[in-house]
Amino acid sequence: MGVGPRWTPAQRSSLAYVLSTSGESRSRVRIRVPLRAQIESASLSEPAALPPGIASVLAVLSSSAVVLDSEDRVLQASAAARAFGLVSGDQLVVQELVALARQVRRDGEIREGELDVSTTGVHRRVTSLAVRAAPLDAAAGGGGLVLLLVEDQTESRRVEEVRRDFVANTSHELKTPVGALALLAETVEDAADDPEAVRRFASRMRQEAARLTNLVQDMITLSRIQAAEPIPDPVPVALDAVVAEALDRCRMKASARGIDLVAVGEHGLSVLGDEDLLVTALRNLLENAVAYSPDKTRVDVSTGQADDAVEISVSDQGIGIPERDLERIFERFYRVDPARSRATGGTGLGLAIVKHVTAAHGGKVTVVSSEGAGSTFTLRLPLRIGAVIVNGAAPAMARSARRQ
Repeated sequence: MGVGPRWTPAQRSSLAYVLSTSGESRSRVRIRVPLRAQIESASLSEPAALPPGIASVLAVLSSSAVVLDSEDRVLQASAAARAFGLVSGDQLVVQELVALARQVRRDGEIREGELDVSTTGVHRRVTSLAVRAAPLDAAAGGGGLVLLLVEDQTESRRVEEVRRDFVANTSHELKTPVGALALLAETVEDAADDPEAVRRFASRMRQEAARLTNLVQDMITLSRIQAAEPIPDPVPVALDAVVAEALDRCRMKASARGIDLVAVGEHGLSVLGDEDLLVTALRNLLENAVAYSPDKTRVDVSTGQADDAVEISVSDQGIGIPERDLERIFERFYRVDPARSRATGGTGLGLAIVKHVTAAHGGKVTVVSSEGAGSTFTLRLPLRIGAVIVNGAAPAMARSARRQ
């Protein structure tokens, strides 16, 4: 084994500390005896040279790893660092990271922190980076190697914000019916000698209890499918049965307002999935269409085949959705008209459930709407041909079936 530059115990400690705090378990990142022998036999005669074996250590890290020399040139960069766009040629392109490396080189202190970096280009976005930096040269201020470990925390931060918002919104939504029930119970108690008042307030209590039940049920449904994972045990589902069941569940509310529910389109289409979830998604679209349509109008449910997919559309003649709200209507608890939604018993989770159910079946949901002219929601799902699901990247068997 050749003799490379010698590393001191302090150098080895710096590297070991950064590796231990990078999120990798010791069982996954191991420096074997040959590498330790190379490190222990090193010298400081070539401070700009990358010690042998370090590249193989950095390659197993999930973090983006970069080693800079005394001139801020990149001696080594992991594939993740280059793919993420941190490195171009032998230059570190994020100036905040360069400044951090210079601070570490000056004082020899290991540093950790978070940076928000704005990307350039047509679609600008802010990326949240967790950074750990350590000197690979023992002499502070001597101008040696610096190791940077960078992790993109943008997605994890977004998920945490979504979770926090969900908890806050859920607490608010639960507080309203619970508070109303408590107030109504006190009122009923005070009006015990007035049978008419008791009946009136008892009816209101049933409404609030029903609203609370619907909210809890929607939350349970959403928790089952919000991970956007495929349906674990899909079975053949006939769309005719899904449409018939969803229409049946909504017919009473529609009839009470003189709204006609009409089913049109192709018959005999099927998909692989969960029938109950598909019925729930379609029922939510129908209930929204009925709730936001004028009396004595019509709501159409159409089914058809489009290329290698089936489409289920729900069209109404209602008030429509303002353009500014179209991008947000599938968010949990988002309401275009909060007052009307609560008046109709809406939980604010219906369209979020539709979105996640469709994603769990490998499809997508779209909406076309203009204010005052009604809305059309369309579920596009992979078509089942025999025992084959056909989607955007159809299997060879499915392509063969279509040619025959």
